Amino acid sequence: MKKFIFYSLFSILTLLFFKANAQDVALGVRGGISIPNLTAGGGSQTPLNTGYSSRSGLDAGIFAEFKISSLFSIEPMLEYSAQGGKKDGLQAFATPAQVAQEFPPGQSPQYLYAFYNSTAKLNYLMLPVLAKFGWNFKNSPLRFYVDAGPFLGYLIYAKQVTTGSSDFYTDPAGTQPLPGGAQSFDNTQDIKSQLNKVNFGIEGNIGLAYKFKKSSIFIEGGGNYGFLNIQNVAADGKNNTGAATASIGYSFSLGK
Repeated sequence: MKKFIFYSLFSILTLLFFKANAQDVALGVRGGISIPNLTAGGGSQTPLNTGYSSRSGLDAGIFAEFKISSLFSIEPMLEYSAQGGKKDGLQAFATPAQVAQEFPPGQSPQYLYAFYNSTAKLNYLMLPVLAKFGWNFKNSPLRFYVDAGPFLGYLIYAKQVTTGSSDFYTDPAGTQPLPGGAQSFDNTQDIKSQLNKVNFGIEGNIGLAYKFKKSSIFIEGGGNYGFLNIQNVAADGKNNTGAATASIGYSFSLGK
């Protein structure tokens, strides 16, 4: 949380600095879809932190654009970003304590396997500061741009949602079931305490804007990637989170 506050103050100071030097200032909003996924950190892959595929969620933000020249501007933003991933079908889970007791001492497997659906829903509040380069099409209101820069993220929501029912299996192929029959996996668990709250990474976008009078509408696509391991429990391995994004937005110039 201290890192997040520090970066927030840094962003405010950056905003004030560029406001003093900007030729024009625009305020805007954007919203769209986030398609995140979780990637396993190198050298720390386990059955628990691998095998994720993408899920979908919301990406939305408010921003200020400080135009330093006709080609360059700085864009700090407050962004809500859906992150996480999902697994469907046969997957591993840590052997429950009550099941481990049924094995002879020292012979309980570390993982069991079952057929069920699992989704890690992680939502972050992010503060990116983007360097933005844009070019106007000749004799046209269209403008092409690219932007990139660092972000600091703070975890505000983390739930693991599981559904389905299945036998427990001792092998990753799902051929050696344990006695007891199918067990329900319907559950929603708060996992925020198992994750690091702060993340740091990079964000970038490519977009096309259409200007009319003092306003602009735009479409853009891009993504973000966190450099820090989100897990704080060593047994869970290491995961990095990131997302592809697609957005539409509107901005309004405060200049003359």
